[in-house]
Amino acid sequence: MIVENRAIYPGTFDPITLGHVDLINRSLQVINEIVILVAHSKKDPLFDAETRKELIATCFKNDPRVKVEVYEGLLADYARRNNIKVVLRGLRGVSDFEYEFQMATMNRRMYPDLQTLFLMASEKFFFVNSTLVKEVISHGGDVSELVPSHVEKKLKEALCSGSRSAVNP
Repeated sequence: MIVENRAIYPGTFDPITLGHVDLINRSLQVINEIVILVAHSKKDPLFDAETRKELIATCFKNDPRVKVEVYEGLLADYARRNNIKVVLRGLRGVSDFEYEFQMATMNRRMYPDLQTLFLMASEKFFFVNSTLVKEVISHGGDVSELVPSHVEKKLKEALCSGSRSAVNP
């Protein structure tokens, strides 16, 4: 059953995790096309926006239903300009809900046609977030079951080799 043709899945994705990938794949069961919107981050991301875009695009290189774009600005403005009426958001637990509810309400206030579709994280990934992944790998921990292999390689290059060549200056 398709509920809408297109949806936006926004985030910083610094880096994309298997939790993100799982949510996108499950969303594709009800959405025809997903635009993953990589946000410029004020949180001093490890990877620049173009690197994050490339890491995401590699995950879905064989799926034409997934597009990846970098965007700086209001989500509601992007959605309106592109005639997209659904935003996908993942919830890992109750702690995510308050923030996500506030964002959904503000987006809808700016663009009344915009609906937010919340999906619960899979049990396997409910504890995973990008910050935790970076912390674990920076101390030599194994993240192979938390991120795609090409992302793990890029994280090791950035955090374990002592150089930050593929990251923000």
